[in-house]
Amino acid sequence: MRRFLRSPFGSALLGGAVVAAFGWVAIASGWIEAEGGSTTTVAAPLSAPIEVKDGGDGNLVNQIYRRDGQGVAFIQASKAPEESSGINPFGEPEPEGEGGGVATGSGFLIDTDGHIVTNSHVVAGATDVQVTLGSNETSHDAEIIGTDPATDVALLKVDVPADQLHPLALGDSSKVQVGDPVVAIGNPFGLNRTVTSGIVSALQRQIQAPNGFSISHVIQTDAAINPGNSGGPLIDASGSVIGINSQIQSGGGGGNVGIGFAVPINTARDVVGQIKQDGEVEHAYIGITGGSVTPAIADALKLPTDKGVLVNEVIEDGPADKAGIEAGETEATIEGAKVRLGGDIIIEIDGESVTSMEEVIDAVDAAEPGDEMEMTLMREDGEEKTVTVTLGVRPASVEAASE
Repeated sequence: MRRFLRSPFGSALLGGAVVAAFGWVAIASGWIEAEGGSTTTVAAPLSAPIEVKDGGDGNLVNQIYRRDGQGVAFIQASKAPEESSGINPFGEPEPEGEGGGVATGSGFLIDTDGHIVTNSHVVAGATDVQVTLGSNETSHDAEIIGTDPATDVALLKVDVPADQLHPLALGDSSKVQVGDPVVAIGNPFGLNRTVTSGIVSALQRQIQAPNGFSISHVIQTDAAINPGNSGGPLIDASGSVIGINSQIQSGGGGGNVGIGFAVPINTARDVVGQIKQDGEVEHAYIGITGGSVTPAIADALKLPTDKGVLVNEVIEDGPADKAGIEAGETEATIEGAKVRLGGDIIIEIDGESVTSMEEVIDAVDAAEPGDEMEMTLMREDGEEKTVTVTLGVRPASVEAASE
């Protein structure tokens, strides 16, 4: 039962996923949530990543640094006092007090049109953004093209001649494996163009986004990243960006302890595409919280099936509510955690069996607002029912979804 309480049986998703273990935890990735210019030259197509060749000394980190370092940006964002929350998701201090302040971070070029990708939290609320590229000391005004707090991705643009830009190649984060060597380049504590190396420590992590939702499929690394690395690239052995360094787990000390998290580049690629095309990003939203059912959980809670996703909460007037999906009504306390029992169990989505909350989250994340999703439910008495859910647009924040 302890394992049950610590499991993803609390992943919430009202649009992606918010880790919310039956009301006792709350932030996973989408529940309340529960993620074209005309002459642009992209850094490198997905099918043709940069091939790092031996420069003579066999030092792969050195080769990557020499190849990609000039495409990494040092970002300084001036922020008004009222925009400050005191601390951001990466653990970096934000400006406070009457005079405001400057938040610093990293970023990287993705094309020769001057587009730069960074974290949303680096430039959130900024009144002015200055960017320095590579080893060049010249500071450039940057325009914020768009931000997506749900994935912590932002797109900037600088007006710099194409021949002075050195965009980085974008890789495929879906092909990353645990143990793969990686390199991080950024500006920790304002120390420009710092390079560190390590490996991919784990995959499929979830971290909290700036708007309170969660980001899925996050890459964990032990490459040293610290405050100021936010928005910088996590690079694989071929020299291609596989993630955006976004958060650290510091154990309360505020520094690196070998646990860093990067938003996958495939997520960022989709977000950047939407920002370029529409100027904003919309994520699909279903409006439920729930958790994965396992045989042990089914036995402990006397459920009619040993697999699926038990719905714990349905947001009023949300897509799931309108489709007739029902939440639990009977409250129970298990080892101090409050759980609502009696809700529907999702066992199929569009004809495919569902065995975990992560599968529901992935299905919602892969869809668009307005898409219809057919769900087969099992009621408390064992009766099956099929409903059609028309997905909505994820609210701007967890708080907004709860209102």
